[in-house]
Amino acid sequence: MDIKGFQFSAVEAAIKKPGRKDLALIVSEVPATACAVFTLNQVKAAPVLLSEERIKTGTAQALLVNSGNANACTGEAGLTVARETSHLVAAGLGIGDEDVQVSSTGVIGVQMPVDRIKAAIPDLINGLPSGTLDDIAQAIMTTDTFPKMEARGGQAGGVGYSVAGIAKGAGMIMPNMATMLSFIISDALVEPAFLQQAFRRAVDLSFNAITVDGDMSTNDTCLILANGLAGNPSISAGTPDGEAFETLLQEVLLSLAKQIVKDGEGATKFVEIRVCGAASDSDAKRAALAIANSSLVKTAFFGQDANWGRIFAAVGYSGATVDQSRLSLRFDDVIMAQNGLFAGGDAEARGTEVLKKPEFTVTVELGLGDGLATVYTSDLSHEYVSINADYRT
Repeated sequence: MDIKGFQFSAVEAAIKKPGRKDLALIVSEVPATACAVFTLNQVKAAPVLLSEERIKTGTAQALLVNSGNANACTGEAGLTVARETSHLVAAGLGIGDEDVQVSSTGVIGVQMPVDRIKAAIPDLINGLPSGTLDDIAQAIMTTDTFPKMEARGGQAGGVGYSVAGIAKGAGMIMPNMATMLSFIISDALVEPAFLQQAFRRAVDLSFNAITVDGDMSTNDTCLILANGLAGNPSISAGTPDGEAFETLLQEVLLSLAKQIVKDGEGATKFVEIRVCGAASDSDAKRAALAIANSSLVKTAFFGQDANWGRIFAAVGYSGATVDQSRLSLRFDDVIMAQNGLFAGGDAEARGTEVLKKPEFTVTVELGLGDGLATVYTSDLSHEYVSINADYRT
């Protein structure tokens, strides 16, 4: 899909080890309307601290991102690296330092190999005319097994525009944010306040609705750049064009979020957790996340064990208002329990068959109100332990 006014480049800087591209650059030909959502972890990586400050201007023109090193828990030296490397990019592009966003992913607590990064930046800038968004998606991978990309096209005022995105993430996935990196670009002209509102709503429905292991990273970043070069009339809130843009944006982010869960470290199952009938939407979200993050529930999914009692237990300790006599549970369309009681041996057998599938839905009805929430998660396997036991080696 052709997105007007963006260029891409990725090179090898041997940040963690040689043999793959690990330093990438996205550049808009003009300053773009920009907004971002960052980790809520109180331990924040240097690039997050720097980008949080710079994004307050509401515009950005470039993103410098690396894999192999998180530049987290690196003190003042880490901030210096983020500033100096982004300054070199800004100088090479002829733009201001504050117009460069910075992002990193990888091992925490290791100082960045600043000399290797600086040496690679000229080639990074020179490669801009020939790079692709796929190059960026490849370069930001860590334990990911495949690059994550999505794109959609829409129209505003009869003029076509595009929205595309990439993401990385497989472990340390948990709201808020979902412990990942995601970068969204669009050539649409969007009213800045509306873009921020629509973007945050889309993040809440996607990246803040997934969990793999309940861990929150120091580096989570989701950034959108909209440069307006499609030539469409400005898209604003409360209009049909605005509604269409927000729907399209949500589709892109949700697709990327689901790809992250499907690529969860060691995952063999993709599970949609739906909670309905809660006293409030926030109660439904609490219950859904408690189910999705429960190690006992996730290992039961891996073992294809229809142990519905573990799910009720998670709902009970979630902090949501619960009346156990009203609880009901389904695996896909198989009723496992109703009004707090087991549905019987036939349900056990049928429920086990559901859990043998690579994708299925768990629906919990609380019977207390109209509150709804959906969360996406994976199982917890032996392979997850193996991957994370030797992540730094």
